[in-house]
Amino acid sequence: MKNILVPYISYNHWANQQLVKSLLKLKPEQAEASWGGVQPSVFELVAQLWAFEHGWYERLQLVEKVSDPARDFKGTFEELCSHCLEQSALLEQWVIKATPVRLEHTVAYTLKKNEHYKTAVYDVIIEVVNGSTLIRGQLISLLQQLNIKKLPVLDYRSYKPRK
Repeated sequence: MKNILVPYISYNHWANQQLVKSLLKLKPEQAEASWGGVQPSVFELVAQLWAFEHGWYERLQLVEKVSDPARDFKGTFEELCSHCLEQSALLEQWVIKATPVRLEHTVAYTLKKNEHYKTAVYDVIIEVVNGSTLIRGQLISLLQQLNIKKLPVLDYRSYKPRK
């Protein structure tokens, strides 16, 4: 299982790095552009990506009530992107260091409305990468709406190390 999860979570970190390189080229007004309440701004989506990965990372640390570091964030867009990449790196390192037994362990957590769940750690890693991929897709869509012509290539095939 680890031989699948390590490249998968490493891909997630790499894809976030590629995306952030493009996002940091945006003008401040582009990063914070409002879409009339229809969809979040680029800034808000990067905050969502950070909070999403952070929440799952805390669950892997067996934190009972996870925090949302983006909720009260007052920094710059550059700082937000930096926090997002740091979080992705933490997740990647956690998986790299995890023992096979740890990856089989079960994580118990509660979502809103007191919904209780138990999930295998390896399923949590899959959830993190899938959820992050969804948010990255939303960010690419916003870049297209901002008429950004050079979009980052984020597919796994472009990441996969050549043998």
